[in-house]
Amino acid sequence: MTDFLRIAGAQVDLTVGDLDGNTEIIRQAMTWAEECEADVLLLPELAITGYPPEDLVLRDAFVTANIAALHRLAEHSGSTTTVVGFVDRSSLPPDDAGHIRVHNAAALLQAGRVRGIYHKCRLPNYGVFDEDRYFSPGLKPGALWEINGVVVGVSVCEDIWVPDGPPAVQAAAGADILLNINGSPYHRGKSAERAAMLSTRARAAGVPVVYLNLVGGQDELVFDGGSMVFDSEGALLYRAPLFAEERFWIDVPLPAEGRTGVEATVVSSGDLLEGDPEPPPPTHEPLDDIAEVYQALVCGLRGYTRKNGFKGVVIGLSGGIDSALTATIAADALGPDWVWGVTMPSRYSSPGSVDDSRALATNLGIRFDEIPIEPPFVGFLDTLGPVFAGSASDVTEENLQARIRGAILMALSNKFGTMVVATGNKSEMSVGYSTIYGDMVGGYSVLIDVWKTLVYDLARWRNRDGEVIPQATMDKPPSAELRPGQLDTDSLPPYPVLDQILQAYIEMDQSIAQIVNDGFDRALVERITRLVDRNEYKRRQAAPGVRITTKALGRDRRLPITNRFHG
Repeated sequence: MTDFLRIAGAQVDLTVGDLDGNTEIIRQAMTWAEECEADVLLLPELAITGYPPEDLVLRDAFVTANIAALHRLAEHSGSTTTVVGFVDRSSLPPDDAGHIRVHNAAALLQAGRVRGIYHKCRLPNYGVFDEDRYFSPGLKPGALWEINGVVVGVSVCEDIWVPDGPPAVQAAAGADILLNINGSPYHRGKSAERAAMLSTRARAAGVPVVYLNLVGGQDELVFDGGSMVFDSEGALLYRAPLFAEERFWIDVPLPAEGRTGVEATVVSSGDLLEGDPEPPPPTHEPLDDIAEVYQALVCGLRGYTRKNGFKGVVIGLSGGIDSALTATIAADALGPDWVWGVTMPSRYSSPGSVDDSRALATNLGIRFDEIPIEPPFVGFLDTLGPVFAGSASDVTEENLQARIRGAILMALSNKFGTMVVATGNKSEMSVGYSTIYGDMVGGYSVLIDVWKTLVYDLARWRNRDGEVIPQATMDKPPSAELRPGQLDTDSLPPYPVLDQILQAYIEMDQSIAQIVNDGFDRALVERITRLVDRNEYKRRQAAPGVRITTKALGRDRRLPITNRFHG
């Protein structure tokens, strides 16, 4: 047995349903891997279809087309064995609804043919995962293949997360190395969690582990890449960058004692050629916590905007911290030429808010326009005056201003093909401190899973090398500026207090009694949790946005709108 296996990895950004585009990306990676004289090339989970394909896999035509793409790629394969994810048909009969049964599968391509197929055995069905809805589990967790004299275990994503999963079975059966392909979405702290898990698996198996992950934004999900290679003692040999595409190769040392007597399907890759290609890249250091979250938001917005073909984004700039951070993320994600900031002052807007918005736009180099909303606001008040006669001014007039601004932004979107990016954060959305058809309008919401306190942390991090977001924006008390002297604290407790209560209730599913026991005032906790429960209907109408926690509003947290249980 050889002393090492040359593994190539293509940490690539793929698009769900773009079979032709994904196939071309895979084909180019295969050509590159041959040039690198790699024994094996790894590509992400369901690379051909994109991940997650969701209900597309219920369509027989889609499954047929993805299998046809797999065979075209097989014809392109040479001496390198390519491990690529796809949707495979099952030999099982159709389900009760008449849908064909399919597997989340990995194919081994080599020498012009499909030389082996592995079916994912562990199907996650929690959080954002719903694989039991779509796939049938594989029944051969211990499948092994031989590549250039090396016994290899191939598995898919969730298979490796459990201690007794297929990789452990494969190692016990004689695998010299474990290869795991992934579509593993990001949440805060996930990169460190993965690294610890993979190191443990490699050490327990006594063989190297190679983990290849997807990268890029797909609707609410962000795939952070961060592919890793560990040796047989659990030491990190290589880490790919987070939130960036990369091709890499590495000579993975194999255990000194070769495995013998292992029955395996032979997929021979041939001998390595003499001489090396360009040397492998240096390993990448992990990002700190705030930098990781910021890059996830950038990656998510970039993927959603570009993959859906928008010509750019338009953002309402209020002079506040949320819109400032949203615009900054957009400029970093797309480039300043793709971002349009619009300030829409009313009779209640402070001069500083307009000035701060203009300063931000100048710092970012984005287009900036000022469109006052006083004329349409007066028009609405005049139109509704006879009906409102005798009624005191209240939140109705406040919401009119937000809805006028929303209508203006949507008009710009319709006219120029730009996407409106909503600017609300998780704290506000949780308690309904937002206006349907007003500040909630938009095709995407960057901060929908970002607590208000984290908004400030992200803004300070972005300003670390020089002021981009004006300091005045950072310092001013949060306000919607929809009535004279209005502050957020008129309606809500200070955000550091509010966010602790919301995190306990939403992300930790704690009861009112548990939160009160942690030292919070009962009346306040009851008021805040009731606001959360009453505003589920608003959140159902919010734009999708980047998921950075394990309990994002919408995709992770699914509560009935009509619901009389409280606390």
